[in-house]
This record gives sequence, structure tokens and C-alpha cells, in this order.
Amino acid sequence: MAIGYLFALIQILFTHGMADGKFGLSLDDIVYSYYGNRSGTVLETKLNGSMKGKATEKESFAIIQWVRDGADEQEFTNLKIDRIIENKCEICHNSGASGIPDFAEFENIKQLTKEDEGATFSSLTRVSHIHLFGISFIFMFVGIIFSFSTTASSNYKSIAIGMPYAFLIIDILSWWLTKLSPMFASLIMVAGAGMGASFAFMWVVSLKEMWFINNPWFCEPGSPCQRALKVVSGISLNSLAYIGRRIRLEFFPKLFSLLKNGFDWLYSKMK
Repeated sequence: MAIGYLFALIQILFTHGMADGKFGLSLDDIVYSYYGNRSGTVLETKLNGSMKGKATEKESFAIIQWVRDGADEQEFTNLKIDRIIENKCEICHNSGASGIPDFAEFENIKQLTKEDEGATFSSLTRVSHIHLFGISFIFMFVGIIFSFSTTASSNYKSIAIGMPYAFLIIDILSWWLTKLSPMFASLIMVAGAGMGASFAFMWVVSLKEMWFINNPWFCEPGSPCQRALKVVSGISLNSLAYIGRRIRLEFFPKLFSLLKNGFDWLYSKMK
């Protein structure tokens, strides 16, 4: 599970993390991915972002110039843009690929020469239901293993097991809100960090108990080594309690206030 989570983070760096053309996840990456880069077209944003390097600078410039000149179908052939697309893009963008447009059809390319409005509502629906099912199962398995731990009390375990589901709902909701307004982009980063912290806590506690504290090969029962590990565990639980209080008293009120302001803003726009 941890290895899978690690590769998921790496995958995010190479997809959303390249939306602004620079490696590393930033607020701009999130805004471009969901709200869009309204200063250019979809094709330009991709060539300067996540698809950067898939074609040479000369080829990318030729495509962008063709888009800015009106994306005429006849010029598509005259300027040999079709050859560039065929050689550099159709290896992935073909009829056999799912979830991405088929560049063998000019109409699909033409659609990408419009203003970049980020993720479509159709794609958000598809990705949302996949993440809600898939990530819920991941945290269900991790939570079941963690529920057998003896280090944490039932109250702490209930909080730790429930937190990732709360952050998952906030994360998915913030995708849709960012699609409507870029002001919610920071909420995606907060929710993602919360899920990661919840996963890390349950993972560390579970492995610590299975492989270390109760393992006579590592620490003999009642030995100074085991007592030291239990002291560290106590410190961790006190830290968790402190973090839990801060989340309950400070984070959630601010979060609900932000959501309320966001929905008030949406309501004012729909009037």
C-alpha cells in the first residue's frame, strides 16, 4: 500500500505537477489542471506544460503558431502540422486509447484549439467516482489493519481511521469548486496533505507494532529497548491529541467558513 501511495505521488508530479511547464506541484499547476489557463488554448497549455518535451521546440512552435493563426484545416496539411501530430502525438492519442482524444480525427484536434477551461465536467465525474471507490478501499484495508493496534486508544483510532475519509470528500469537492473558481485551489493541497498524514500515521503505528514492539527478534519483552519504543509511542499519541484539538478548534471552523464564503460567491454568480 505504501509503495502504491508513493508511486501515486510520483504520478501526480509528472501529470498535474507539469501543468505550468515546471517540475513540482504548485498552486498554478492545480489551477491550470482544474480551472484552466484562460490566457491560452488547451493545445498551447499542454505543449507548454504536461506535454512539454514530447515534440521539439521548433515543432511545438509550429503547432502553437498554427493555432494562433486560426487553426485552419487546409493549413493543417500545408504547414505539415499533420505530420508532426502523426509522428509525435498519435503514438498515444489514437483510437485504441481511452480517456484521451484520438488525433487521427481532425475534429478532435480542433476542439483543443479553443480556450483552455481546464478539466471538463465529464472528466471530473469519471475521475471522482474512480477515486471515491478506489481510495476508499485503500483506506479501508489500512484502517482494518490499524484497528488491531494496541498503542492507540479506541478514541484515537476512531479519529485516525475516520480522518482520511473526511479529507477524501473535501479533496473531491474542492476539484469541482476549483473548476468554478481558482480561489479553492489551496483547499486541494490541504486535503491531499491531510490524507497523506492520515495514511502515514496508520502505516507507521501498524508496522511499528507488527515488526518492532511485540517482536522478540527486535526487542525482548520488558527490555529497555521495548520501554523506549513505548515512550516514543506515548509522545506520538500526545502529539496526535494536540493536532486533533488544533484541527477541531481551528482548522474545521476556518474550513467551514471558507466553504460558506465559496458557496455564497457561487450563489451570487448564479443570480
